Amino acid sequence: MSKAPATARALAELVSGTLEGHADAPVRGLNSLEDAAPDEATFITDERYAARWQTCRAGVAIVEAKVACAVGDASRRALVRVENAELALAKALEAFAPEPERPAVGVHASAVIEPGARLGADVRIGARVTVGRDSVIGDGCTLHAGVAIGAQVTLGAGCTLHANAVVRDRCTLGRGVILNAGAVIGSDGFGYRPAADGRSLVRIPHLGTVVLEDGVEIGANSCVDRAKFGATVIGAGTKIDNLCQIAHNCRIGRMTVIAGLTGLAGSVRVGDGVQIGGGCGIADHRSIGHRARLAAMSGVMDDIPDGATWGGYPAQDIRTELRVVAAVRKLPEWSRKLRRLIEDPGKAP
Repeated sequence: MSKAPATARALAELVSGTLEGHADAPVRGLNSLEDAAPDEATFITDERYAARWQTCRAGVAIVEAKVACAVGDASRRALVRVENAELALAKALEAFAPEPERPAVGVHASAVIEPGARLGADVRIGARVTVGRDSVIGDGCTLHAGVAIGAQVTLGAGCTLHANAVVRDRCTLGRGVILNAGAVIGSDGFGYRPAADGRSLVRIPHLGTVVLEDGVEIGANSCVDRAKFGATVIGAGTKIDNLCQIAHNCRIGRMTVIAGLTGLAGSVRVGDGVQIGGGCGIADHRSIGHRARLAAMSGVMDDIPDGATWGGYPAQDIRTELRVVAAVRKLPEWSRKLRRLIEDPGKAP
């Protein structure tokens, strides 16, 4: 973790930016344009925010290079110009972030480690953690309070599992995986069929596992179900938000982002670099191509080709969907014209 910068000059060095104005303007923290104090830095990504710079209290701003923005009073204020303000802000936030609270190195007295489980070097096992038989916890892993690890689970080095996360039997996590609080990996898939007598439902067993590759992050209270056969797989570097459902036998590619409240039904295939907005629903056995984008609250019932942007319910090419939305907004006007025409056919609408 980088040392927090104390001045505009130090902030510019941290984010590899170009400094304009008062080099020694103090930086004690980061805040929004609305709430920043004179000794705090803020950030500006477009002209709309740039227009508010002169009236805000912040002493320093990280500014996208393409945005027209003047320093103003250079005796007390400064700008740090960068190519990408969002990425620069991320670096600054990391420098100011406090050290995360973690369990001490070792195993808490209330933790339960079953026979045959193997713990790597420098692991941190918190209160009331359980690790099932024959599971492997890699070097440097952190398991916060209440984490439950089933039998024959493998965690790669440097994983962090937050409070009450659950990894059920035989699942595999790669290096540096993060499970946020309450995430559940490896629950049985949702599969039922009517019984022969027609009076009950037969539960379909799921024999497979879940594989989370290196660098995957799963949000709080999200679920990734085990496969019926084989494995449900989440590709390296993919990030899944809170309250998402990934059903049995889904395969998600690398570096994909899925926003909150999204649900994938069984056997969905998602490519690399896909962006899925919040609240989307994807029907079973659909395929979403590499680098595709899906607008929030979309319902996917067809395959999406590589690089396409879709939206709507049911989802379709976003250009078509926007034309549909525009037409729907005109319906009240058209309805009035049609009513007048019906009431007086000889009168033009």
